[in-house]
Amino acid sequence: MKILVICAIAGMAISGVAEARGSNSVRGHIRSNGVYVAPHVRTNPNSTKLDNWSTRGNVNPYNGRTGTVDPYRPSSSNPYGSPYNNRRSSPY
Repeated sequence: MKILVICAIAGMAISGVAEARGSNSVRGHIRSNGVYVAPHVRTNPNSTKLDNWSTRGNVNPYNGRTGTVDPYRPSSSNPYGSPYNNRRSSPY
């Protein structure tokens, strides 16, 4: 019984850390094109793509998947890429 209580407290602490790091829950919904999106957890929106779980170099703490998205590639909504995410040129 003691171990069960300790595990429950540890689980709440871990989920609290994930929430404090800037994530939120998304309810399941149907998109305008009729596709169902299952409930999931995502990072809060901000001005950078570097801290998203799907970005290359990051790991999603909820499912263990490694990110594959190149944060520097321009997108359709921002064809020039984000100034916060542009690679810096070497001074040499």
